[in-house]
Formats: sequence, structure tokens, C-alpha cells
Amino acid sequence: MVGPGPAPLENANPLIYRRSGERPVTAREEDDELPDAIDDREIFDLIRSINDPEHPLTLEELNVVEQVRVKVNDAESTVSVEFTPTIPHCSMATLIGLSIKVKLLRSLPERFKLDVHITPGTHASEHAVNKQLADKERVAAALENSHLLEVVNQCLSARS
Repeated sequence: MVGPGPAPLENANPLIYRRSGERPVTAREEDDELPDAIDDREIFDLIRSINDPEHPLTLEELNVVEQVRVKVNDAESTVSVEFTPTIPHCSMATLIGLSIKVKLLRSLPERFKLDVHITPGTHASEHAVNKQLADKERVAAALENSHLLEVVNQCLSARS
């Protein structure tokens, strides 16, 4: 008797969106003498290439993350990212949010307070997922799970 095969994809045929172009580097950004504030586009550039856990596509290509849903206040050290799961019952929503949060935690100075949450009205369990992502202890506990950390790291790794 043969066991069950891999689980079917929840969203087998997602819409694929065009990637935005690379941001041109300005002379001000290259000047090491001037302070370089972190802005919305810089945060978007950090998270746009995160891999979807279910498809061989990035979060940007699936329109899960968009620059217009990233808000940064460098002076107040706050970053807010809204992400939009591809379907309202996406079981990967917490993993996607965790991957975004880990990428930002690893990339930004510690002074930043991060808020990663689901775009309002786009997911059946948005309140529960947002509560998990906002809970520092739950995030820390999740990252102590070696299997879960391996999956997050796969989402954050560059595709070959």
C-alpha cells in the first residue's frame, strides 16, 4: 500500500505579478558623510525577494508584499508592513509573516519596533495571525523550533 502523496497546493494557480525595477542609488545615499535614513523602499527591497513557502515565486511576484503597504518612520524607529495572503484561507500566512519579521529583525538596527500584520479584511484568521506575530514570546519560541527555523531560512535564502 502506498501512503498519501504530497498535500495539494492551496492555491495551485496563483496570479503572478511583474517585479518592480531596482531602485536607483542617489548621490546622497552614496555620500558616507550624510545620515542615511531608512525609508519605505529600503524596507520593501529587504522583503520583496522572500520566497513563498508553497510556490517557487517571491512574495513580490505573488503581490503578497507591495511597497505601498510598507510604512517607515525613521525618526520614531518604527516599521509597519502589511502583507496580503494570496487566498483568504491561506494556511501559510503565519509562516509568511514570521519570515518577513525575521528578515527585518536580522537586517535592521535593534532600535526599530516592527509591526508585521495581514492587510485588513484579506484573511479569515487575520486577528489570530496578527496576535501571534505581535507576541514577542511566541515569535521567539517559534524560532527555537529547529524545523520551523529551517523553513523560515529556506524562505529567506536566495533561489538558484
